[in-house]
Amino acid sequence: MIGDGSFPFGEARSAIVFENVRIGFDEGEILRGVSFGVRERETVVLLGETGTGKTLTLKMAAGLLRPDSGCVDVLGQKVSEMEEKELLAFRRKIGFMFQEGALFDSLTVAENVAYRLHEDGMPADEIEPRVREVLRFVELEHTMGQLPSDLSGGMRRRVSIARALANRPPIVLYDSPTAGLDPVTSQTIITLILRLRDMYGVTALLATHRLQDGFALANFHFDPRAERVVANSRNGGGPAANAARTRFLVYREGEIYFEGEPEEIVNTKDSYLKRFSV
Repeated sequence: MIGDGSFPFGEARSAIVFENVRIGFDEGEILRGVSFGVRERETVVLLGETGTGKTLTLKMAAGLLRPDSGCVDVLGQKVSEMEEKELLAFRRKIGFMFQEGALFDSLTVAENVAYRLHEDGMPADEIEPRVREVLRFVELEHTMGQLPSDLSGGMRRRVSIARALANRPPIVLYDSPTAGLDPVTSQTIITLILRLRDMYGVTALLATHRLQDGFALANFHFDPRAERVVANSRNGGGPAANAARTRFLVYREGEIYFEGEPEEIVNTKDSYLKRFSV
């Protein structure tokens, strides 16, 4: 089973915490004192224009980058203060879906998904069943022997999700998961993210410039009994009463410009927020 699904809906603990995080490069400071938290089972959607620090945020949460100042705490560990040896073990708890998939062109789909499992020292007889499990979850078990070049862009993105899930992480970070995809394929990716969140209680931090992706995550959930995506109930009853929370953070000029619900962005008169609803 992907994830253990054991997180309680009530009294969720913090899974990711950024406290006054700053980071910059030669061209200047990109994030200027960013602070926010993500609770267990929650999905936080990072919106912002290109260059506002969304991907940097994900990389710091995964321990791939260290902030210039401030603290990044993930699953109760101060990632921003860890040594590289500690980070190698920590990253096994984090699934990361890179924007372009970042698959190895010379490896088959199965080998790509299994790569991290080999690195983690999983027994050889356990690897193939795990690879089949996660590829079945993204409905691509039949592609195990194919190369990434044999797949469509949407299929490569789904393989990337499968690889991120291979070691059953409690947190998954998504970097623009639907960028460049057609609407139908984008919906397939969002459905997979909903399934993972609502069936297995996975916490997510998702960077995008597409409000419609976040809107779908906030207003729909995956019903395992019906085996399909359904709209959240608005009357406080039904399956959506336990739907995982989705919250938005909008970056602007290195700071959090807005924090709230998607409907607030849709209905806003703020010129900066309105550009995301177009």
